[in-house]
Amino acid sequence: MTKRALITGITGQDGFHLAELLKSKNYEIFGVIRGQQNPKKIIVENDLPYVNLIEADLTDTSSLNKAIKDSKPDEVYNLAAISHVGYSFKIPNLVAQVTGVGVLNLLESIRQSGRQEKIRFYQASTSEMFGGLDYNRPGKGYDENALFHPRSPYGAAKLYAHWITKNYRESYGIHASCGILFNHEGPRRGLEFVTRKISNAVARIHLGKQDHIELGNLEPKRDWGFAGDYVEGMWLMLQQEKPDDYVLATGETHSIKDFLELAFKEIGINDWKPYVRQNKAFLRPAEVDILLGNPSKAEKILGWKRKIDFPELVKIMVENDITIEKNKKD
Repeated sequence: MTKRALITGITGQDGFHLAELLKSKNYEIFGVIRGQQNPKKIIVENDLPYVNLIEADLTDTSSLNKAIKDSKPDEVYNLAAISHVGYSFKIPNLVAQVTGVGVLNLLESIRQSGRQEKIRFYQASTSEMFGGLDYNRPGKGYDENALFHPRSPYGAAKLYAHWITKNYRESYGIHASCGILFNHEGPRRGLEFVTRKISNAVARIHLGKQDHIELGNLEPKRDWGFAGDYVEGMWLMLQQEKPDDYVLATGETHSIKDFLELAFKEIGINDWKPYVRQNKAFLRPAEVDILLGNPSKAEKILGWKRKIDFPELVKIMVENDITIEKNKKD
């Protein structure tokens, strides 16, 4: 029997990758989109024509109730959030309402649907909940038992969402799992994120469309993987008999400088420094210096393993942006 899946955040990077994965597994897919005038709606309709779009909003419980009723999902993947860490310092209240309380609203809609025993729920948690402090696992990385210490409104909102999901699992028996995903990137990443900002700028420099890029702190280290690999882990979590929480990560870190070095080498430039300027406007009030994940539980129980390594990820992103920029008129 064909399974039905409801995806919030369908217009984002992970939403696209997950929809493609579920399509390959013959799911009937429903995607939540916010507002009829959403400029990304046309992109979804063109690139994912097999997705049935439903208008709803995480801050509007009546629309969520209708989305659950209309889609009758077997699986719900909550990927929606205001997910830019730096931006969350500027609009903390809205981030709290959407990224945090919005998850409570969605869980309540599932609980009150009369189908809570039939629905499996995935919550997109994040490595930003760890915050990079109390790093007591040197060389091993943060696992599911590590201490949380979010250092941004985004991380704090996600931590609330993470714990309320666990609470609904324990209180109401909902099959709800949290994926604590470390940074995952790819060609569909938004231009506001540093990895895509770099790959796009490198492509434009290569084509003579700009001569430099402005960035903030270049020292932070992240555990970077490919988004296409990570959505498979999301799906695997909901195929388990019992719900649980899993870290998805590569188990290695690279700095922004490392990303710059590989990206510029893709266009034949070995010294990136003349092309990079630091701008204090991009510095955050509180920075996370290092995030390293330990995916051993997911590898053992889910059989999950990343396929794309860091150099290949950078290569894919730069090549994609070169293609986009060649076909675009500025």
